[in-house]
Amino acid sequence: MMKSISKTLLFALCYCFFTHFLAKSNPDSTHKGYILSCGASEDAATDADGRKWGPDAKFLTSSRDTEAATAQYQDPSLPTVVPYMTARIFKSSSTSYKFPVTPNTRHWLRLYFYPSTYNGLDPFTSYFSVVANGVTLLHNFSGAITAKAFTQGYIIREFCLTPVGSGDLNVTITPAKGSYAYVNGIELVPMPDIFQKPAIFLGFSDQYLELTSCTLQTMFRLNVGGQFIPPNKDSGLTRTWYDDFPYLFGSGIGVTSRADKNLSIQYSKSVPEVIAPVDVYSTGRTMGPSARVNANYNLTWIFQVDANFTYVVRLHFCEYEVNKINERVFDIYINNQTAQSPSDIIAWVGGQGRPIYKDFAAYVSDSPGDEEMWVQLHPTVSMKPKHLNALLNGLEIFKMNDSNMNLAGPNPVPSQMLTDAEAEAESKRFSESEARNGPLIAGGVAGGVASCALVVAIVVVVVVKKKKKTGKILSSVITNGSSHSSSTGKTFPGSQISNLAAGLCRHFSLSEIKHGTKNFDESRVIGVGGFGNVYRGTIDGGTKVAIKRSNPSSEQGVHEFQTEIEMLSKLRHRHLVSLIGFCEEGGEMILVYDYMANGTLREHLYKTNKPPLPWKQRLEICIGAARGLHYLHTGARHTIIHRDVKTTNILLDEKWVAKVSDFGLSKTGPNLEQDHVSTMVKGSFGYLDPEYFRRQQLTEKSDVYSFGVVLFEVLCARPVLDASLPKEQVSLGDYARICERKGTLHEIIDPHLKGRINPECLRKFTEIAGKCLLDHGTDRPSMGDVLWNLEFSLQLEEHPGGMLVAENKANNAYATHTATIAADEAIVNDDVDSNRSAVFSQLVDLKGR
Repeated sequence: MMKSISKTLLFALCYCFFTHFLAKSNPDSTHKGYILSCGASEDAATDADGRKWGPDAKFLTSSRDTEAATAQYQDPSLPTVVPYMTARIFKSSSTSYKFPVTPNTRHWLRLYFYPSTYNGLDPFTSYFSVVANGVTLLHNFSGAITAKAFTQGYIIREFCLTPVGSGDLNVTITPAKGSYAYVNGIELVPMPDIFQKPAIFLGFSDQYLELTSCTLQTMFRLNVGGQFIPPNKDSGLTRTWYDDFPYLFGSGIGVTSRADKNLSIQYSKSVPEVIAPVDVYSTGRTMGPSARVNANYNLTWIFQVDANFTYVVRLHFCEYEVNKINERVFDIYINNQTAQSPSDIIAWVGGQGRPIYKDFAAYVSDSPGDEEMWVQLHPTVSMKPKHLNALLNGLEIFKMNDSNMNLAGPNPVPSQMLTDAEAEAESKRFSESEARNGPLIAGGVAGGVASCALVVAIVVVVVVKKKKKTGKILSSVITNGSSHSSSTGKTFPGSQISNLAAGLCRHFSLSEIKHGTKNFDESRVIGVGGFGNVYRGTIDGGTKVAIKRSNPSSEQGVHEFQTEIEMLSKLRHRHLVSLIGFCEEGGEMILVYDYMANGTLREHLYKTNKPPLPWKQRLEICIGAARGLHYLHTGARHTIIHRDVKTTNILLDEKWVAKVSDFGLSKTGPNLEQDHVSTMVKGSFGYLDPEYFRRQQLTEKSDVYSFGVVLFEVLCARPVLDASLPKEQVSLGDYARICERKGTLHEIIDPHLKGRINPECLRKFTEIAGKCLLDHGTDRPSMGDVLWNLEFSLQLEEHPGGMLVAENKANNAYATHTATIAADEAIVNDDVDSNRSAVFSQLVDLKGR
């Protein structure tokens, strides 16, 4: 194994060193490049960013075996119509694109793919290769499979090509035998050579890897701690910079920050502005203000990559918080190897606002479990810096071509969760079809036998998959036949549920429940929800509890009951309602919770005789709820998406502490290989994420959207849907965004609050609430960012004019919360997962790896 790896590396090194002397870059190229909408007409089209795309036909070497096509449908996730809705179809390899280019100049090549139906062709039958400049960029590539695995509507691939000495640059797209190829857009943009510095080759003492003449594929480009940067906001190279939050590991996500607006970024000859835009260097992610917490964890990002390639990891730094040497010093680890220790940004550059980047190269083998790239930062404790902290502003990862002039990796494999979801959906569609067409097939004996066989096969597959997916509860109910039906025809779980909850929560008898509620006396009803009535009750001689009893006619049932038990029996947090126990006797489904003396948040906002809550108390309640949701998203063993965040599911105890409740619709979130879960849409209208509604793809950002509506509901004290109002005002979420854009938001806030909120606090609160409601989930903040901004808003309310004091106090409050989560997660993981326990033990190893 090691011999073959060494040979591969040697060939790659020899190639790069050799071609380095054959090509020279030309940063002063005046050629503007090409932006082509493939299959488009002669007229130039403009995309959503205002860029003009021209037609591609005149760059084809031949018109034979190619045709222009238009997609038969438009996926709601497409960011713009151009260039995705038209395509160039290839039936053979006889045709290529030929582009006249400026000699000795590097180029970005970006290929855009939208795997849709063109001219009746099935996108899942399309496999093809792409070769440019003699390098295989894609091989046996399937846009449909890739999009499905990544749960994306479209695919963009970006490559940094080596310079062409003279003549033309050819891009050849070749379909596999019996298949077809397509491309929707091509960008070929000249660029200065931003890879002139050699990269430190990890694992090879004192070795450097020349990058000048290697072809590279962009795998990841992140604005760490900052927001999404579109191509038209980049510093001249039309790159896209994404949020780093989805790649953070565990709950130790640190704190985002921004440079003071008066601090200018000072580029230099060694770091010109084309390296990264100002927005990258003026934002960053640190570990937080607590030295004790920072000493015990690594700030960690994880990326999925292809095996058997060398990768260049570029880290961008710019210090804007400290200004002296040895104030912030940290170690950098890449794939469990020490990349740089110690790292002191001020010592490198001499002052604030001066950017610098570091390039490291690492080889990723094909050993099982190694197809990941880990980037970690940890304070250098041995240097005894003033602050035990670390900072990163930007991160890019590039794949290098191998010795065979190849950059192509395999098509990704769709996750088991996605496969299970599709099987379940297909089973449901088949069942519905059977119900509609049953009378039609009853007359055909042979057809009936075949159909029955198919139904049985599908049911067996689905049952097996659902057993794996939902765990012991459903498995026990199915295999033991312990479920039974009430007179209503509704199926209830059997006593096997007790096995799951044993040791985690209490099993009540029905007689205990009836005694505690006076036989479900109507006078004890304190709430009504989709699951059923909620009663005020007592247990154990006087302890107050809330008892939720399933309504037999409710649409919610066994699944919600099981989910609530499964979720809450394993979760314990100050801002989550506590499940005491359950009862599933006599056809009843009953849940017993801690009693929340002050009811729901909703009943203190409008349509109530209760006195209005003061602003500071409302803020504290929002912060409590945000802490609970943040814990669900980052603190549990797996991400948990609540899916029904609303003011009636935020409860208040006798001390007005907010607790998130009602986990019947909750869903375990995506893993590292995914960015969402495909699932049927559930939730409450008015709070429902429109992107989730359109695409049936659930992420934690769906909770963020719902919580944004909650924030405006708290501020405006009005229903989220009010049909009695004019059309544009019916939905609070939509109307609040309209008012925010017009600058009239102050007109719709609760009259009891007008003139009683510090303006800076109100500005920060409405700003973060508005960001929660952005159309695309990727543009919305994480729940951690929402929480920090609410903490900041509270401190601005308590310390008007003291911006720095407020920020420091917000940092301390947030760090205390995340430290608690990190500690809880470490304990849980140590108990339940030896593999992750081993990882955690590495994270707290101050010696590094």
